[in-house]
Amino acid sequence: MMFVVSYAAIGQTIDECLMCHGDTSLTMDRNGKNISIYADLSVLHRSAHLKLVCVACHTGFDPQNVPHKEKITPVNCLQCHGDAPAKHPFHAAAMKNAASPSLLLVQCKQCHGTHAVAAVRNKNAALQSRNIIEICGTCHTAEKERYLISVHGKAESGGVAAAPNCVSCHQNKITGSAGSRDLVSIKIAQEKICLSCHLDNPDVRSHIGISTGFIAAYEKSVHGSALLKGNASAANCVDCHGSHLIQRSDAASSSINRNNIPTTCEKCHAGIKREYDESIHAKSAAAGNKDAPVCTNCHGEHNILAPSNPDSRVSAQNVSQQVCSPCHSSVLLSEKYGIASDRFRTYSSSYHGLAVRAGNVAVANCASCHGAHNIKPSSDSTSSVNKANLVKTCGKCHPGANDRFTIGSIHVTSAQKEEPLIYWVSLFYVTMIASVIGGMFLHNLLDFYRKSKRQLLIRRGLESEEHFGHALYVRMTFSERVQHAALMVSFFTLVFTGFMLRYPDAFWVVFLRSLSENVFMLRGLIHRCAAVVMISASLYHCYYILFTKRGRQLIRDLLPVLQDFTDAGDILKYNLGFSKRKPKLGRFSYIEKSEYWALVWGVVVMGITGIILWFDNTFMGLLTKLGWDIARIVHFYEAWLAFLAILIWHVYYVIFNPDIYPMNLAWIKGTITEMEMGEEHLRELEQLKRQKLFDEATVVLDIDVEKENQNDTDTKDSNKLPGPGS
Repeated sequence: MMFVVSYAAIGQTIDECLMCHGDTSLTMDRNGKNISIYADLSVLHRSAHLKLVCVACHTGFDPQNVPHKEKITPVNCLQCHGDAPAKHPFHAAAMKNAASPSLLLVQCKQCHGTHAVAAVRNKNAALQSRNIIEICGTCHTAEKERYLISVHGKAESGGVAAAPNCVSCHQNKITGSAGSRDLVSIKIAQEKICLSCHLDNPDVRSHIGISTGFIAAYEKSVHGSALLKGNASAANCVDCHGSHLIQRSDAASSSINRNNIPTTCEKCHAGIKREYDESIHAKSAAAGNKDAPVCTNCHGEHNILAPSNPDSRVSAQNVSQQVCSPCHSSVLLSEKYGIASDRFRTYSSSYHGLAVRAGNVAVANCASCHGAHNIKPSSDSTSSVNKANLVKTCGKCHPGANDRFTIGSIHVTSAQKEEPLIYWVSLFYVTMIASVIGGMFLHNLLDFYRKSKRQLLIRRGLESEEHFGHALYVRMTFSERVQHAALMVSFFTLVFTGFMLRYPDAFWVVFLRSLSENVFMLRGLIHRCAAVVMISASLYHCYYILFTKRGRQLIRDLLPVLQDFTDAGDILKYNLGFSKRKPKLGRFSYIEKSEYWALVWGVVVMGITGIILWFDNTFMGLLTKLGWDIARIVHFYEAWLAFLAILIWHVYYVIFNPDIYPMNLAWIKGTITEMEMGEEHLRELEQLKRQKLFDEATVVLDIDVEKENQNDTDTKDSNKLPGPGS
């Protein structure tokens, strides 16, 4: 206020200035034209500068020299308002670098007025919110026009209290040089301005109806993270939504309208946009198909994550289920556009789909074969899934792929019309599993009922129990127990690790996968090791039954004979109550024989199909893709058949059989009691006892003969002795 004090001291007052400047005949501009500023001066008494005299602002002349002709220094508002640059960061550079104070005058008075300057808080101030748009628009005409048709402008004109105006956004420095560091700061500042309303202001959120989580997701997105790390090329709010012409997504000219999103993304992703333009999706979208996906349908909006991020929708483990499936599994879209609705289901049940669900990100997903942005129909000669290009596509993961790789369906189904051979193989196994396992279950249910009933009658004294001795009989030698242990451990390991792949969403598999990201790799390794153990044990068993005496006897006793069919019928009659006498069974009954030969069959089939699946590249080239798929289906159904047979048939007779419960210990100790022999192998027990009596009788006979021979020898020797008179 140095000027006020100085000129007030010489007695210069506002009224003295108005003596001339209030007279239109005396006031002229530089060109000598009469002008009147009286209308403006008349409101001076209501001005925020009421306490100032004219010469406080108008300097550079002698006010006592009337009329003064000295050059008047242009008004410099910064003489008093030195903090103006800090309060006006959007014009700070212009203020600081102004070539002359006259430029400052223009800048200040255009917004605040001249003599009628009012405090911003004053309802009559020119900078009241209702006037700001017009004031800024005097210089920024194009920006004003875009703002007025934006959602912000419409909200402001509609009287929405939370609607932003020019100052709301530009009160901070959000423009600057093109330097990357400055640009990063500018973009971050822009983001924070947007979030200050859309995230932090509940009044704004109540009008836009979008959740805070959706808005806040930007900062954790690939764009937000890159920007905060200093990447000036990363998109912020303004890059996608615009600055002054921000519109709703349903506006045809909006940058976030689904028809315009590819163009908006093209600003940063031009190469990908060119690929997308060639795709079936882009062509459908351009034709007005609102169901055709654009960038945001696959990548998301605010929550866009890098494909390498496991939480991203387009990551290798998620793209098929979260991006492709919603459309390509839709029955509605299938009916509307004639596309197959089972493609995701068939992919999910394939090895690729199962492996992805189990946590393996190295196997093929939808994008691996069909492409990511340049997806084309198989009828297109340039499509990666066109018949002519399949060898190349498969060869990316399967080195050495040949034309036989392409023989067979990619999306395998069991429908008779599409794959008759797979249909009949599947039908055969489903029928066999149902009949065989169902028959086993009914057989064991009758057996359990009959034996349990007998045990209850014995406990109540209503039926006598046969008494047996305390002898132990060898059932399994050490070698046989080792073979059995190797088969048992490898079998259940194969079942466990195989079903881990086939049912990756089972609760126990999900739990195991949560322990380590290497579970899938370990599963495959353990499965193959168990297969080697089973095949090795089977090969040793072949040696055992061919080249050892007990082994040869074992296989002879396991061969089916007519007596087995008679025994099966007698057991059925006994269990049904048609016969009161349980049939006598030999060393191996029809139950154990059927189990043994089923095991032989299962090991052979599972071994052959397992090797085919293991060395997929080789066998697809030899057997075709269709042949490999058949081997996979046989392997799967055989696994279920074997598992259920062991569970229902073998485990029952070893553990839950009422006559030997809680367990037959032969597989551990190698021996069984005489009572167990009598209950399960009475014919063999009688044979052994007869053989024992025969052997004992033979031994006694041999001893008697030996004694008689010895007596004869003694008699002959006595006849040769000399007599008394010799």
